[in-house]
Amino acid sequence: MSIKEIQEEIVDEFSMFDDWMQRYEYIIELGKSLPLIDEKYKTEENIIKGCQSKVWVHAEEKEGNVVFTADSDAILTKGIIAILIRAFSNHSPKEILEANTDFIDEIGLKEHLSPTRANGLVSMIKQIKMYALAFQAKN
Repeated sequence: MSIKEIQEEIVDEFSMFDDWMQRYEYIIELGKSLPLIDEKYKTEENIIKGCQSKVWVHAEEKEGNVVFTADSDAILTKGIIAILIRAFSNHSPKEILEANTDFIDEIGLKEHLSPTRANGLVSMIKQIKMYALAFQAKN
């Protein structure tokens, strides 16, 4: 499935909810299914700068695709990074770099987060793209 298709699937899922309380609950649920980062990667260098809570993201390359794992000490943030990992993990660096993030606006996430959480979201996306760029440059 392409990144675009996964993003459309996420937008469809969020459109099923009537209000933001239900969406927040869903985001928290998604966080519970996050592929957890190995404890050894919960290091200072894997922390996303610009997030009010701690978010660790690790990336490795498997068969030409970037595979992400993550964790957070905050349940909502864990759900947000779970959404991003679902959209971008297991794709080539090129696909990740070319993918847009309009689906975030389509589900209304940025406007329903506090300014610090919204900044954290932008930082998470930036870090995912930086990992993809690093793997692309390596090849």
